[in-house]
Amino acid sequence: METFESLVRAEFAPKSTYLNTASNGLLPARTVTALHEAALLRAEGRPLTSLYEDVEASRAAYARLAGVPVTRVAAGASVAAHTGLIAASLPAGAEVLTAEDDFTSVLNPFHVRGDLKVRAVPLERIPDAVRPGTALVAVSAAQSADGRIVDLPALREAARTHGARTYVDFSQSAGWLPMDADAYDYSAAVSFKWLLGPHGAAFLVVPEDFGGLTPVLSGWVAGEVPWDSCYGPVAELAHSARRFDLSHALFTYAGLRHSLDLIEELGVTAVQAHDLALADRFRAGLAALGHEPVPAPGSPIVSVPGLGSRQPELSRVGIEVSNRAGNLRAAFHLFNTTADVDRLLDVLSG
Repeated sequence: METFESLVRAEFAPKSTYLNTASNGLLPARTVTALHEAALLRAEGRPLTSLYEDVEASRAAYARLAGVPVTRVAAGASVAAHTGLIAASLPAGAEVLTAEDDFTSVLNPFHVRGDLKVRAVPLERIPDAVRPGTALVAVSAAQSADGRIVDLPALREAARTHGARTYVDFSQSAGWLPMDADAYDYSAAVSFKWLLGPHGAAFLVVPEDFGGLTPVLSGWVAGEVPWDSCYGPVAELAHSARRFDLSHALFTYAGLRHSLDLIEELGVTAVQAHDLALADRFRAGLAALGHEPVPAPGSPIVSVPGLGSRQPELSRVGIEVSNRAGNLRAAFHLFNTTADVDRLLDVLSG
């Protein structure tokens, strides 16, 4: 019987101490194999039918992880594009509440509109800052820079009280934090971080009634019958969230379906327990060394003020982390071990 450990070791053999999933997750072996096979289809001139099937398999797998019907999931290319779609739906003068220094893809499309009232507050104040007249609250579930997690239950309650819509970016949490996308109006996530997929795919979850969104970016893939929608205006948009699809990066989905399969096989709660145990071990080790990370309980992302400048040194000895605004950011995921944590601590102590 396969265990968490045996499944992981069969899929990953990193050549470094890789602690940078918050930037890019590692690709499982099964995903690499699928990418190679997909490339051969193109190289050898064979039909690409199976690659379109991979898109739908990936959509269905993400829907299961998100806890919503597959009809509510759109497949796109980036969180920024999904945010832009939501931003385009808002009336002039609408207030959008955001977190200070959240990731740009969650914020910038609202700012470039030029006619929206975008208000930013510290992350911990988000629930209390929702007020009458707030049209939308847009925030990352886990902050990219330091892993802090927004109080999602309080956010939902505040938005419900004041009649605001909610938009949550799960890019830094999908794959290790159980999602309940049904609790929000809109949510999104990229594929290449904690979901362990290639670059080029991002999912958007919308309400059953589409939440007032207009498919302003739609092309032929957004048709109810895509292959009958290749020429001229789309006569009939998809009856599901697929009407918000962007043209698919087929190779990406060919690999992604296998990455999502692995996450499902392992189980998000098991991945979460594994990741948080490693992050807590690192936090305890930092305390012993006299360092205090940014408080982010319950997060596998650990950000340490003042140590970001050591990132090049760490990379030279085969430890991959990030430098974010002067902070050293380490991110622990399912392929990491206690030995990885201890090696990082050992080098930092020197």
